[in-house]
Amino acid sequence: MASFDYDLFVIGGGSGGVRSGRLAAAMGKKVAIAEEFRYGGTCVIRGCVPKKLYVYASQFAEHFEDAEGFGWTVGESTFDWKKLVAAKDKEITRLEGLYQKGLANAGAEILHTRAELTGPNTIKLLDSGRTVTAERIVIAVGGHPTPHDALPGNELCISSNEAFDLPELPKSIVIAGGGYIAVEFANIFHGLGVETTLIYRGKEILSRFDQDMRRGLHAAMEQKGIRILCEDLIQSVTKNAEGNLVAETMKNGALIADQVILALGRVPNTKGLGLEAAGVTVNERGAIVIDAFSRTSAPGIYALGDVTDRVQLTPVAIHEAMCFIETEYKGNPTSPDHDLIATAVFSQPEIGTVGLSEDEAGKKFEDLEIYRAEFRPMKATLSGRSEKTIMKLIVNATDRKVLGAHILGHEAGEMAQLLGITLKAGCTKDDFDRTMAVHPTASEELVTMYNPSYRIKNGERIG
Repeated sequence: MASFDYDLFVIGGGSGGVRSGRLAAAMGKKVAIAEEFRYGGTCVIRGCVPKKLYVYASQFAEHFEDAEGFGWTVGESTFDWKKLVAAKDKEITRLEGLYQKGLANAGAEILHTRAELTGPNTIKLLDSGRTVTAERIVIAVGGHPTPHDALPGNELCISSNEAFDLPELPKSIVIAGGGYIAVEFANIFHGLGVETTLIYRGKEILSRFDQDMRRGLHAAMEQKGIRILCEDLIQSVTKNAEGNLVAETMKNGALIADQVILALGRVPNTKGLGLEAAGVTVNERGAIVIDAFSRTSAPGIYALGDVTDRVQLTPVAIHEAMCFIETEYKGNPTSPDHDLIATAVFSQPEIGTVGLSEDEAGKKFEDLEIYRAEFRPMKATLSGRSEKTIMKLIVNATDRKVLGAHILGHEAGEMAQLLGITLKAGCTKDDFDRTMAVHPTASEELVTMYNPSYRIKNGERIG
């Protein structure tokens, strides 16, 4: 019988890696986990957590303006970028400590080094050059922003990684991309007083979201003063004599700004990981190919989270890790469930969504009922803002099952989480209709839209 140094070796200290390592160690398995940068992964260190903190920071200017409508007099306000960065650093350091504490308390060995595969069951630790063996190996190394090497001047640009730690708050910024990362940063920087331009090659931002959500957000962002240039792209970036960046575009000439962010997608961190030596197959994007139980092509090697390019969300990586533990250590084969994942875009206003968009549902079902409400939120009646909230339910007319729920407005992300439970349970529109409303709230619209706004039959809108 083969003898190994470890029962489980985890490469990558992000959400999926830490969860799998901690749970296995708590079961008495001999576990080691290696991370070359900081524990917590993209989410904690340079993703979801700092982003949400910066979203909060960027909203205060509007809060101060709104206060007057409610009888408050707010004096002169100033913003200190460096103070925000320092506060963010303190918080993510605290969270990183909690991640490591959880691993240590479970009995896992914590390694601060890059780890690379050298064979089916062997791992080289680069800090010491030592090679260790493990019965099972989990690869959970995540991904990184696409560098867009083909763009002349890409080295002058930054990605979402660097955006959190700029030495100074720029006066102007150009953001290339139309996905949720680009949209969120556009709202963050605009809210902090930065002149912001978003440029995207597609016809509409957030192309994978329901049309009412993306169009409603587009209008709201432009109304705030964010410049959005669709069906255009940056062709080159240079630096002028004044030290500013000049982004030459295909249709809109030169865009001059202090910073240019490339938010053009993410790619898996598989380069130089030794996958070929271990017999692990990757696809054309460099993502590790896995089966329904997160098993790679190499026996005993598994992959979780963004490195598999399935669904790039932190809770998904954690869920996949828990399924791995159930399958490999509890004798309960469990395949990750990627159906009906609720998600949010922390734009301003937010988008919260779960299930099929109108377009997607129209391609799969012959007869749909679309329930849609658009209204001015109660807070805006005194603040004086013209913003609108949009709520939308996609219903299969045949069995009345709710196929999708989409919200644009304040706290949409919070509502999406609860709607995720509702849709996962298979609730029908009748279940919504017989649920009593909580008044006065925005979410009560979800249970008071009794009549369809229009129908979709065989892909065509009626009414």
